[in-house]
Amino acid sequence: MFMAIIQLKKLFSRYKFLSAIEKRLVIKIDFLSRFFTPWLNKIISYSFTLKHRESGMLFILYTTGRCNLRCRYCGGSFDESVVPWEVKYSIGDLKKIVGREDDVAFYGGEPLLNVGFIEEVMAELNPSHYILQTNGILLDKLDPELVRRFDAILVSIDGPRWLTDLNRGRGVYDAVIRNVKRLREIGYEGDLVARMTITEESEILRDVCHLLNLGLFDHIHWQLSFVWVEPWRDLWGWIRGSYEPGLRKLLDRWVEKLRDGVVEGIAPFQGILTRILSGGVKPPCGSGVDSFTVVSDGRIISCPIAVREPWAHVGRLGELDRGKIKNYKPPIGEPCTSCR
Repeated sequence: MFMAIIQLKKLFSRYKFLSAIEKRLVIKIDFLSRFFTPWLNKIISYSFTLKHRESGMLFILYTTGRCNLRCRYCGGSFDESVVPWEVKYSIGDLKKIVGREDDVAFYGGEPLLNVGFIEEVMAELNPSHYILQTNGILLDKLDPELVRRFDAILVSIDGPRWLTDLNRGRGVYDAVIRNVKRLREIGYEGDLVARMTITEESEILRDVCHLLNLGLFDHIHWQLSFVWVEPWRDLWGWIRGSYEPGLRKLLDRWVEKLRDGVVEGIAPFQGILTRILSGGVKPPCGSGVDSFTVVSDGRIISCPIAVREPWAHVGRLGELDRGKIKNYKPPIGEPCTSCR
């Protein structure tokens, strides 16, 4: 019961390797752990959406490169020559690499534009967990029985209505909220995750709290929009003036809730603390280690968003067996390999 506290105290001898936010998190949790050990154990038992994969892998499947939205930060559908809009391989080849101990996630494009493929996979494969990442627009079209088979559903939403609609299109916020409410109404008991994309218009404290206060999502997660958009007007000004102060206040709120025995599902805080205490794979996302992506043309890549990059290419479905995939070593060099 006290192992987590012992581990925390050991961290103070290597503070120089922690970021400012990590230090703040550890200091606060160390103080609270003296009085609230049960809540600390609850926090560190969290491993994002699913339990840690001891021997299995995560396979992310592109169901299509097509999307029914044109969000500001990604621009909509992939070119068909890069990510085909139809799956070009057989489920039989997929069955050769996906085992009972693995997790399967459906991705896109918008994965629900190819429900037929999803249904076929779920009829033929028997992994530990099924996961869906979706923009949420078509969730109301899914059969309730199919919905209940997903252990986790990640829904794209950026915060309040005006911000989500600014990034994703008019009416998207209302459609997503309506469909998420429907999931609860039909008895969905899996993990509902609000998946945010953070832009210059975002205020992390305001937007995360908005989603928490809806009472619809089990967890809130986010990423910074650095990949598909034009250069930020004042990135470091935004980080120092908005993002870092907002993170500190959000962290203060999260820790304060622990005093009441409430562990809010803010995934980055829970994930960082879990990794500090328990370690994990490198890179932390697992890409090319215990997470692989199968593109709709049958290519196997290490990272789901690196569909054009040669460094991410692992092989092709039907040409690599499970053993070769499991023994694959991602080509990561300095300074990443020395990062603590």
